[in-house]
Amino acid sequence: MSNKKWSIPIQHSWNLSPKEAIALQHELQALVKVEALTQKVRYIAGADISFNKGDDTVYAGIVVLELPDLKEVARATLITKANFPYVPGLLSFRESPPLLEVWKKLPLKPDVLMLDGHGLAHNRRFGLACHFGLLTDCPTIGCAKKLFVGKHDVLGDTKGSIAYLHDKGEEIGAVLRTRDRVHPVYISVGYRVTLKNALDLALQCAPKYRIPIPTRQAHIVVNELRRANG
Repeated sequence: MSNKKWSIPIQHSWNLSPKEAIALQHELQALVKVEALTQKVRYIAGADISFNKGDDTVYAGIVVLELPDLKEVARATLITKANFPYVPGLLSFRESPPLLEVWKKLPLKPDVLMLDGHGLAHNRRFGLACHFGLLTDCPTIGCAKKLFVGKHDVLGDTKGSIAYLHDKGEEIGAVLRTRDRVHPVYISVGYRVTLKNALDLALQCAPKYRIPIPTRQAHIVVNELRRANG
């Protein structure tokens, strides 16, 4: 395995008020790239963080898996403190800094990163997956468990059913059923992928669980880390 050289293509201050963070989201959103993947994805990673309720200690992790078997090939974790308050719509300012530190520690950078959060399916079209993708120049996918913004038509009950998510006349993502008659997940473009790329990869990575394996595995890792050190 070879490690890709990594540097931050875009940098900004994290010492921001919520009002300043919103203004920055509007500024950075114009830089989000939506483009088709040009190479076959070999390595896909999942990223997640965990907190104890009422505590600002962050347990962050990224797990890299190799397709098609979804076998883990690398991981990195971190325990640190959050420096931004919990504000709906601004979670990337709370979660991106620790995940960036984890990213630096990864011995193998993935071709695509799936984050437990939204991308364009966000009220300012700049969720965690967009922000993190822009900061790393890595193709990213938002894979969330709950709807944040938008409406969609009735979703079929069978695995692979898709209903597209719209807000203010824009298509911002999709609702995907990953197993028959279970709650769906909410998929959206983060950075340098198309919605079709995102849906195809999410379904490929969900052979038997509701949550695609990359973010499911990252969720397990960070919660194990929290329980072991909390």
